[in-house]
Amino acid sequence: MSHALSDDQVSQELKKMTAFIKQEAMEKGLRQETSAIDTQYEKKFKTARMSQQITQSTVTNKTRLKVLSARQELLDGIFEKAQGRLKEATQDKGKYTEILKNLLLEGMYALNEGKVQVRGRKQDYDVIKKAIEDAQKEYKEKTKKDIVASIDEKNPLPEES
Repeated sequence: MSHALSDDQVSQELKKMTAFIKQEAMEKGLRQETSAIDTQYEKKFKTARMSQQITQSTVTNKTRLKVLSARQELLDGIFEKAQGRLKEATQDKGKYTEILKNLLLEGMYALNEGKVQVRGRKQDYDVIKKAIEDAQKEYKEKTKKDIVASIDEKNPLPEES
């Protein structure tokens, strides 16, 4: 049968139970602290990763903008040269007429219409008329089709173009 515990035995059992409860509390506290540290680490890691992605994206965008800027500068230079060469070409009427004729033919072939209107600067109308005549002849020779081309005198291009 069971017998009564002495005061010493009760005291020892209480000490064991107290020690066990303290140990459990310490372990639980340690788990909570570890969990808090892990959570904090994950937050910092996510923040660092996000910061790294933002930095990488910023660098990529800056590089892309530099490339676009360089491309734009190159295109601006090409357009300036082309504009200069075009001004030179307009000085030589024979060469200018040939250029206009070829441009007209290209447009006629692309449109494949029986009638086209041509816009130009007022100062170039005589050269354009000659280019239209030449282009109409060549178009008929190559396609065996008639085409009527006329100058749109109601809507001339600006003089500085």
